[in-house]
Parts: sequence; structure tokens; C-alpha cells
Amino acid sequence: MSRRGPRDVVIAGGGVVGAACALALAGRGFDVVLVEPRAPAPWTPASPDLRVYALAHDNARLFGTIGVWAGVEATRAHAYRRMEVWDAGGGSALRFDADALAKRELGWIVEHGLLVDRLWSRLQAAGVDVRCPGALEAVDEGDARISVRLEDGTRIDTTLLVAADGADSAARRLAGIDTRARDYGQSGVVGYIRSERSHEDTAWQRFLPGGPLALLPCADGLSSIVWSVPTAEAERLLSLDEAAFADALTRASGGRLGALAPISVRAAFPLRRQLAATQRAGRVLVLGDAAHVVHPLAGQGVNLGLRDVASLTAVLGDALDRGARWDAPQALARWARARRSENTIAAHAFELINDVYSNDSVLPVLLRSHLLGIAGRVPPLNRLLWQRAAGG
Repeated sequence: MSRRGPRDVVIAGGGVVGAACALALAGRGFDVVLVEPRAPAPWTPASPDLRVYALAHDNARLFGTIGVWAGVEATRAHAYRRMEVWDAGGGSALRFDADALAKRELGWIVEHGLLVDRLWSRLQAAGVDVRCPGALEAVDEGDARISVRLEDGTRIDTTLLVAADGADSAARRLAGIDTRARDYGQSGVVGYIRSERSHEDTAWQRFLPGGPLALLPCADGLSSIVWSVPTAEAERLLSLDEAAFADALTRASGGRLGALAPISVRAAFPLRRQLAATQRAGRVLVLGDAAHVVHPLAGQGVNLGLRDVASLTAVLGDALDRGARWDAPQALARWARARRSENTIAAHAFELINDVYSNDSVLPVLLRSHLLGIAGRVPPLNRLLWQRAAGG
């Protein structure tokens, strides 16, 4: 049985995107319920999370608005001031520099677990009704609202249901929204390393025939790696002892930071592109990985999801401020079209880059060898590329 009357928004999923959405909408005055099957494990500084994000400025501002950024930045968010991208096949590098772009920093490397920990610490104070453990079992949509049934039999009537429960979203499936996917046949190997030379507060990325290797600067002189390789190669790399893995990693990086030494466990996750057919079906809205899974080479996955949140909060909040109908179908449809368009373009752009640069055929190597350098030497193009990646 329902414990209360109709709610404004039910959000399925309490990860970074779902919890941020809950806080953002609650901050604009909406009555929000957050449903999550498992409470997140507490974050501790002694156990760094292998999953890290390159957080862009616009999303740091979003976190500031919902009251969590100051705590994250003061705890462990490493600012990076430069980025260098180069191709193992030759040619000049593409470089971004905070000073040249009139920025104090280009962004921040932040652990997933820290973000979730700080977001959850704010939920109760923000007035979010957290149902955890809680899992969706059924969705029944009517003309004026949607009824959500949880596995424990609880029924919640709400105006909108937000699916932010990840790539295998139950909420998206219950709403009947299909996805289209492409398996890249790659896995991302992640872990922490210490380098012989300083990382210079620089995010380094080298394109290799099997996929890109990213070295992301972290606190205490460490770096996080995201190494995209064919799945069979990922399995081999995980099986290596530390000395052999260190040697393989150092060679893959071209020795840019000197000898690299692993200092953590390693893990791998499969890489694919997956896009929902729509980001709205009636009163169900789809955000984050539930709507779009992209290649990690540009570090934009969570940034795209958080832009879904910022855009939705603006649309609903502005309507509420004007006294207009904030759940108007036309406004929700416009939001869904705009977000799906941006996310689809981004997903296919990252895919194209991966296809072109993860290739050792002669013609692609010849064609691409100078593209990065050209982009880096044309200031307007360099600035445009960075603004597109960093959200302005």
C-alpha cells in the first residue's frame, strides 16, 4: 500500500546521476523519492575507488548548486591543468592548456565512490525520501500520474518517473523503451600507478592500435589508468604479475612519464555503445547510463549524464517558478529530443575516434597522423574542441 499521497518525482537509481538528480530537483522545491536496491559502501581515503571521472566545469557548478562540491574538492579532487593526446602512429600531439584557455584548471579527477558518498550524505537534509533497499517491480501509467510498485509491495503514485538506474536499467525496461548497442570487443583495464616522472597535473592519452591508454593525474603523485584493449588482451593483462604488467604499461605509454609501477589491484569492464530509443516515454524520463553508454576515451560518460540532470532541473524548475504546468508533455518532449540529440552525436563521435585511431592499417595511420597536431595549432579550433568536451 502507498504510504503517502502522490509524489512529484520518483527516481530509480542512486548512483552519481540519480542522487544528483534527486538533490537538484529537491533543491528546486519538488517532492522527490529515490529508490535504490543497495546502499553505497562508505568511501574511505585509504581505499581509492578504481572508477574515476574527469569532471568538467559545468558539472562542478552543478555539484556546487546542490551543496556537495566544496566537500568533494576539499577531500580528494585533483585538478588537472593540461591535457596531451598523441598517436602511437606518429604525428604531432594535441595539447590543451588551462592558461591558454583562460582557466584555472581544465577539470578535476574525482573518484566515483567519493562522489556517491558525498551525494548520499546530503539526501536526508535535502528532504529526499530514500527507499533503500528498494527495487522497481512494475510501472502502471495513467493519464495524470504513474504508479510504481516496489518488490516489497509498496506502491508509490508519482507525476514523473526518472530512470537513472544504469545501463541495465529496470525502469527503462518496465517503461518499454528499447536500446540499440554495439559491442566494441574491447575492455577497459583500470588501476592506479606511480610514475618515475611527475604527471605534471596533466591528463595524458595515447592512441594505440588496440585502443587508447589514458593516464589521469591523481593526488599524492599517483595516476589512474584507463587502458582500452581488445577483450582477450585485457584478460592477458589482468593475469600478468606486477613486473610484467609494469613493463607492458610503460611501453604502451611510450615512456612519457618514465617507468610506470602498478600500486593497486587491476580490474576490467566491457566497452560498448548503447543508446535508448528515446529519453522519454510518457511520464518516464531516462537519464545517464540508462539512456546512453559511450566509449570512455573522452571521459565524458558521467558528464553527459549530469548534463541530463542540469537540463531537466532547468526545464522543470523554470516552469514551476512561472506557475506553469511543469509536467507539460510538450516541454518534456523538447527536453528529451534535445538531450538525445546531443548524447547520440557525442556517442557516435567518440566511436568514430576510437575506430579511426584503434587501427593499424596503413591508410588510416597515414590519414590521421597529423590531424591531432593540426587541431592543436589552430587556436580557435583548439578552443572549440575543448569547450565542446568541457561543457563551456
